[in-house]
Amino acid sequence: MTVRVAVSGASGYAGGEVLRLLAAHPEVEIGAVTAHSSAGDRLGQHQPHLRSLADRVLVETSAATLAGHDVVVLALPHGASGAVAAELGDDVLVLDCGADHRLADGAEWAAYYGGTHAGTWPYGMPELRLAGGGTQRERLAGARRVAVPGCNVTAVTLGMQPGVVAGVVEPDDLVAVLAVGYSGAGRVAKQHLLASEGLGSAVPYAVGGTHRHTPEIIQNLTAAGGRGVAVSLTPVLVPMSRGILATTTARLAPGADAAAVREAWVAAYADEPFVHVLPEGQWPTTAATVGANTALVQVAVDARAGRAVSVCALDNLVKGTAGAAVQSMNLALGLPETLGLTTEGVAP
Repeated sequence: MTVRVAVSGASGYAGGEVLRLLAAHPEVEIGAVTAHSSAGDRLGQHQPHLRSLADRVLVETSAATLAGHDVVVLALPHGASGAVAAELGDDVLVLDCGADHRLADGAEWAAYYGGTHAGTWPYGMPELRLAGGGTQRERLAGARRVAVPGCNVTAVTLGMQPGVVAGVVEPDDLVAVLAVGYSGAGRVAKQHLLASEGLGSAVPYAVGGTHRHTPEIIQNLTAAGGRGVAVSLTPVLVPMSRGILATTTARLAPGADAAAVREAWVAAYADEPFVHVLPEGQWPTTAATVGANTALVQVAVDARAGRAVSVCALDNLVKGTAGAAVQSMNLALGLPETLGLTTEGVAP
């Protein structure tokens, strides 16, 4: 089975990472690579590491250039995917790496993103646990539209959902602080994203409940069975290109102890190919996930504070975006879920 895939937004970080993974996928033929302001350039001017695709010419993003493909990946700015997707037929699998189709509540979209909500698509986090049993992967089989999750959302959700599902933590008082690499801000020219500004400095952003990923986290943990989910989310830009290290804490449920907490996390991910709970005493690092579709997780109990502490590390461009898209694509097309994806990182 060979599928022809077009990638829109190919000159950006997310689009480039999608192409890197697809270039190694044994069942994929890469079709059109499209862009907006970079149309007419060779891909190698923007993604010089993609040697096998360097001579490809970026073309304008339009229904015409995206037609004739089995799969279309939209790696576009927030708010841009809805109009493009509306021009594509129902027979093509469309994967949106932006936020346009993630939220079920249109009012939440308007509050955090502004503009008109484009609608809700099946959610592309196969490992998301569901309150009635099972995982989100069952809902992705045969899907023709998939909303790829936010990278910070993935780290917090995977880090804390086992406790919510098992009922060993209280979901109404979650506190998440994330160290985030600069690629998470996208390939844009802004003063605070310059190396001269960011190197040697850690900078919080979207503080005080304003980060756009907040309602998505609440949506996920509610789907996992949480009631009255509330999260205080504080991301911090740190001087690394890739990676998220999410530390999330929650109050312990009555009667829950360290043994019950650890068992909840181990049981939740025992059969997951890409989410690994580390041995006790070993903590996740972003360096161990670079280039891999892996989320590394650890959990501990702060008995004095009465809280569970979860740490999740992942590569924001792989498991946080492009890897999730490819993983969801595999499931939607009936291919092996792990095809074209690796758990092996790059070190040092």
